[in-house]
Amino acid sequence: MAVDMKMPILIVDDYKTMLRIVRNLLNKLGFSDIDEATDGTEALAKLKSRRYALIISDWNMQPMTGYELLQKVRADASTKSLPFVMVTAESKVENVIAARKAGVNNYIIKPFSAEVLKAKLKTVLGDF
Repeated sequence: MAVDMKMPILIVDDYKTMLRIVRNLLNKLGFSDIDEATDGTEALAKLKSRRYALIISDWNMQPMTGYELLQKVRADASTKSLPFVMVTAESKVENVIAARKAGVNNYIIKPFSAEVLKAKLKTVLGDF
């Protein structure tokens, strides 16, 4: 099954520059329907008002971290199977293990290129 390049994607990061970078990389890969949130709380509010096909979230944010967002997404019946990719500058093994246990679909270490993002998204979404 082909990936819908018009699927709605929610990117979550408290750093505006990172939101712009991820948006530009997704656009470069051909995705066009991209929403932004600056923390987990805002992301949860957006998830209540719209259905997304993918979440790409930073780990380190306040007041709600990406890890806490992941836990809330997985705990909600309406979003528990939503593909979730965690992005972080930290490559601590315990963080990767915690994210896996919480149900993350993939994990990207900053900085990353369009090629890395595409490879990680392929494992989650399939070929595109």
